[in-house]
Amino acid sequence: MPQLRAVQDGKIDLHALSKGHYPGRQMKATALPGLNSIGYWDASHPQDWGLDPHRNEGIEITFLETGALDFTVDGRRFELHAGDFTVTRPWQIHKLGAPNIGPGRLHWLILDVGVRRPNQEWRWPAWIALTPQDRAELTRKLRHNENPVWKSSAEIVATFRGLAECIRRWNQPHTESRMINLLNQLLLGILDALSQQQARQNPELTSRRRTVHLFLRDLAGASSASCCEPWTLGKMAMQCGMGITAFSKYCRELVNTGPVEYLNQCRLDRAARQMRAQPDRPITEIAFENGFNSSQYFATAFRKRFKTTPRGYRLQP
Repeated sequence: MPQLRAVQDGKIDLHALSKGHYPGRQMKATALPGLNSIGYWDASHPQDWGLDPHRNEGIEITFLETGALDFTVDGRRFELHAGDFTVTRPWQIHKLGAPNIGPGRLHWLILDVGVRRPNQEWRWPAWIALTPQDRAELTRKLRHNENPVWKSSAEIVATFRGLAECIRRWNQPHTESRMINLLNQLLLGILDALSQQQARQNPELTSRRRTVHLFLRDLAGASSASCCEPWTLGKMAMQCGMGITAFSKYCRELVNTGPVEYLNQCRLDRAARQMRAQPDRPITEIAFENGFNSSQYFATAFRKRFKTTPRGYRLQP
C-alpha cells in the first residue's frame, strides 16, 4: 500500500507487470508461469514512505541501478549501493527503507518456484532453459546461502535494463519471448556472480565513490552551508579530485540525478527549512543566500520541488 500510494501521488515513476495483488499492469495468467511480479521504480527525490516488513510468494531478486537504499532481511540491516543486487527467499522477512527510501532506481522480480519453507523441493518454471546441472547448482546456491546482498556484473546490469525495456513494450510482438531470453540470461549471470562471490574489487573505484559520497552528503547536511557556495560543475568535480565525466557518473549512481540538479535540490531544501524556522525573514533574501540569483527562478524551481509557492509553503501548518 505505501508503494501504491506513492505512485498515485506522483512521488515515484513505476513500471511493472504483475499477477494477483502485486502492483502494476496485470499479465495474463498463462504468460510466463511462475513470474508473479517484475518491474522497476524511479524515485527522483527522498521519499516519505518505505515498504513494511513482508514475505513474497517466491524468490525476490532486486537490483539497485542508482541511489542508495537501506535493506533489512531477517533482522540484519544492509546499505545497498548502486550496482548491488539482493536475493530473498519466500520464508525471509525483509523490508526496504529505514524507515523511508531514498532517491534511486530499483528493479525487481518475484519468481515462484513452488516453495514457502526451506525444506520444500524447488520446481522451476518450464521456460527456464538452464541445463539440469546448472539449474541444480543455482538451486543449491540460492537455497543454502545466507548472504542476501551481492555485487552485480556488467551482464546483470545490462540484463535488468533489457527487462525494463520489455516491461515498457509489453504486448508488442515477440516481447514475451525476449523477456524469457533475458530472464534466463539473468539467472545464469546470477549463478556466475554467486560462484565467483564477487570477491575482486577495485580499491581505487571504492575510494573515488566514497569521496563523491562524502561531498554530496556535505551538500545535503542540515547544518552545513556548503550548498550555498558558488559551485559550478567543474568546481565540484575538482573538489573531489576527478574529471567532470567521472564525477557526474558517481553522482548519478549515488543520488539518481546529475550534480547540478542535486545541488539545486539541496539549496531548495535548505531554503525551505529556513522559511519555516525564520517566518519573518524575506523569502527573496533566503533565496539569494542559498545560491539563487533570481527570485523568479527560485519561485519556479521551488514550486516544481514542493508543489506549492514559497509563500504557500511557509503558511502550511
